[in-house]
Amino acid sequence: MKKAKNEMPKPPESGVFRKVAECLYRHESSGTYYGLVKRAGKQHRRSLKTTDRRLAERRLVDFRRNVGSLSTSENAGQITFSDLATRWLETQRPTLKASSFSRREGCVAQISPYFNRQSLRQISVRDCEDWASQRSPEIAASTYNNERDTIRAVLSYAKREGLILENPAENLPRRKMSRIQIVIPTKDQFSTLVSTLHSMDRRSQEAANLVELLAYSGMRLAEATSLRWRHVFLKAGRFAVTGGETGTKNHEVREVPLFPAMQAYLKRLRTVRGKVDNDDFVIGIASARKAMESACRKAALPDFTHHSLRHYFVSNAIEAGIDFKVIAGWVGHKDGGLLVAKTYGHLRDTHSVEMAKRMTFTA
Repeated sequence: MKKAKNEMPKPPESGVFRKVAECLYRHESSGTYYGLVKRAGKQHRRSLKTTDRRLAERRLVDFRRNVGSLSTSENAGQITFSDLATRWLETQRPTLKASSFSRREGCVAQISPYFNRQSLRQISVRDCEDWASQRSPEIAASTYNNERDTIRAVLSYAKREGLILENPAENLPRRKMSRIQIVIPTKDQFSTLVSTLHSMDRRSQEAANLVELLAYSGMRLAEATSLRWRHVFLKAGRFAVTGGETGTKNHEVREVPLFPAMQAYLKRLRTVRGKVDNDDFVIGIASARKAMESACRKAALPDFTHHSLRHYFVSNAIEAGIDFKVIAGWVGHKDGGLLVAKTYGHLRDTHSVEMAKRMTFTA
């Protein structure tokens, strides 16, 4: 009769194992220790992955504790991946933005058909590996990594809830992602983009305003379009980035200095607008994408996006000699400048080389 997946060898009555202590067995030929623990009338067998008796005893303590935490409810063994994933999603809803929650929902919808043929407790390491080998060639690396992270998160939740002993997806590898080439406008290209937008129809004027705000502030699109005049403190020389109803990416309000270019821009914009209410949005549109696409085509510029302007801000800060950690605080990174250094470090190197050319010692 064919053994089920992950079925452990039979206990010592087969003559292959020898009982050495309560719940502890030793394989006679390999010397490997195994744990055999009963709970609610069911045996749970597992290799302790060692031939060292003392280490085996310590691992047996953990194994017995994990078995003891398993749920014994009647339907625990019948729960499917999608059943539990639905419960897990609800625990994530309060902490995720709508877009992030929607992405996780999409991942669950794609993953569930692979695992719903068996109960949650029957999902093995091999099943997870089979999913990876089938799914990975079909999708982009970023999509695969999102789905892989979702599987691991759902099964970790199952372990915490006492539905499974171990997470069979724990060691699923991530795929390497190709580095996206960052396209950063030069100062001349930025000036051309803004002037081209201003030369187009009336609808493009607010797009030009949004482009300037993004470039002078370093904000993300959602942060910039949710900025209200009450968040701008011209006299104090600072502004607050709240992210609006959905909040910033890291869910924290940050206060940033009003950089000279941004301060001059906001004063000019306020003069053009005339009287503004504190609750009014600084920018009246949610996106400048279409206008930017048209302007880039018209002026024969690269295909710049909203995020290109954030890159533009950071690159100018680096060229001005601003410390990575300070820049990270301005743009809302919580890693102390590591991502800025990793993403833009080559810009500082290039700038350094250009500056070095000025070090001449001739009269």
